[in-house]
Amino acid sequence: MPRERADHAASAASPTADSSCNQTATPRLRLGTRASALARWQAEWVAAELGRRGVQVEMIHVSTQGDVSSRPLGAIGGQGVFTKELQRALLDGAIDLAVHSLKDLPTERVPGLQLAAVPERESTRDVLVSRLAGSLDALPERARIGTGSVRRRAQLLHARPDLQVSEIRGNVDTRLRKLDEGRYEAIVLAEAGLRRLGLGERITQILPYELMLPAAGQGALGIEARSDDAPSLQTLAQLDHPVTHAAVLAERALLTALHTGCLAPVGVWARVDGGQLQLDAVVLSHDGRERLSVSVAGPPEQAESLGQQAAADLLAQGAAQLIAASRQGC
Repeated sequence: MPRERADHAASAASPTADSSCNQTATPRLRLGTRASALARWQAEWVAAELGRRGVQVEMIHVSTQGDVSSRPLGAIGGQGVFTKELQRALLDGAIDLAVHSLKDLPTERVPGLQLAAVPERESTRDVLVSRLAGSLDALPERARIGTGSVRRRAQLLHARPDLQVSEIRGNVDTRLRKLDEGRYEAIVLAEAGLRRLGLGERITQILPYELMLPAAGQGALGIEARSDDAPSLQTLAQLDHPVTHAAVLAERALLTALHTGCLAPVGVWARVDGGQLQLDAVVLSHDGRERLSVSVAGPPEQAESLGQQAAADLLAQGAAQLIAASRQGC
């Protein structure tokens, strides 16, 4: 997703006095967003893109369970803790669209709602942020590393079984502060989130895909609307990026077929290369000792089928047992 477009976000999110003169002739949509800095950036980017297309946007902040709790995600319900209240506001008619980090959006479809658009994706990669080492390999033995993701935990331990991987909660600024205070030697974050917040200089190492596959939908935004709201769906379709949409459909289809969610030790990365949709996926044990992998490719039009095929291959290797055991280990 081109970051320079965000420069126009503030003007689109807050209509000026000049724009109020022609409100009757201009479509207006109520956009629901969480209040965190990253969520606001995402919502403002969408508002700016809609503004460029002549659509006025009213921002409505919605507090979610994930925002107000300091407990680990698994302890407060895990999947959906950042999205349920936004979806409820959509269904109640309080807002017309919601902007999600797509990796936070559960794969189970909510009756009455539809994924209206998936804009062009940012980086899918995870990064290491450290106060004393230039890479994961350079961290001292038994270094303390913070992450709130069991996917990242398992892949880190697969690469470095000696690491002390600990839970960390809070928004990006809070996690960076905890690192700077010396509670951890390093933390792992999504590259897209850091760059969107203008914090790219904090990145110590971009972790290679061979070491760390991302979460399904990582780096992508999901714009959700009511399935019976044809005017909004038609407007939001202008923001859809078909290549990104195909990739995330494949990734989310894999999670659905594995009967798992965002809290499982599953990494998946799909992209279109040379006209073919390539998908790589891994399932790991909670401690990282066991790692199953698969790679598939096919036409982008068969995105969901490819995700299901990859899941079937992983299940044949014993993925269901690893996923079940990881739930007990959390």
